[in-house]
Amino acid sequence: MPVALVLFDIDGTLLRRTGPHHRLALIEAIRRVTGLETTTDHIPLHGMLDPDIISRMLRQAGAPQRLIREAMPAITREAEAIYERTCPDLRRKTCPGVRRLLRTLESRGAAMGLVTGNLTRIGWKKLERAGLRHYFRLGAFGEMRRNRAGLVRLALAEARRLGLWQRGRPVSLIGDAPADVEAARVNRIRAVAVATGITPKEELAALQPDLLFDDLRQMSAEELLR
Repeated sequence: MPVALVLFDIDGTLLRRTGPHHRLALIEAIRRVTGLETTTDHIPLHGMLDPDIISRMLRQAGAPQRLIREAMPAITREAEAIYERTCPDLRRKTCPGVRRLLRTLESRGAAMGLVTGNLTRIGWKKLERAGLRHYFRLGAFGEMRRNRAGLVRLALAEARRLGLWQRGRPVSLIGDAPADVEAARVNRIRAVAVATGITPKEELAALQPDLLFDDLRQMSAEELLR
């Protein structure tokens, strides 16, 4: 049994400035499946789940709810396939302190997982291209539940099923968005906020996370293991 479970968001937490490829994959997938021209303009992407982003894009383009519901499975599959073909090398796109923290947590016997709004194959491809995939034992991704709190519940259940965590062991969620802090709170686990995304540190501080850092260089693995 690992000594602790640490869950990470991806965008803005593990990686940043990864290019337009993810956004363009969603746009192109919608075009191929529905024929509609869409955009992510005027959509607050930060902290959103990919299916919610796709739904907003389609609504902005005038798509009825029935079309959105029926086309969603094909759009998500197509977006994943496009991103897998177009994802660039992301090894230089890790946030400060990420590699050191992951190495230390692994060496200390912690289990690590993902809680992200990315679609499954998009999320794993990002970590593969960043050279981080091997650190993570499980993932809860955007299409798996309706909100981020539900993804945390799913990740905890999967960790228990795999024998990676049991109640009473330390568990933390590290993220850069208010939605990450709120999801941790709902699930009564440690909320760790890091200001490497677009949310200002002051806004994160107002949510009163258990721990708050400018970036992961400031974080000690020991704080996640107790």
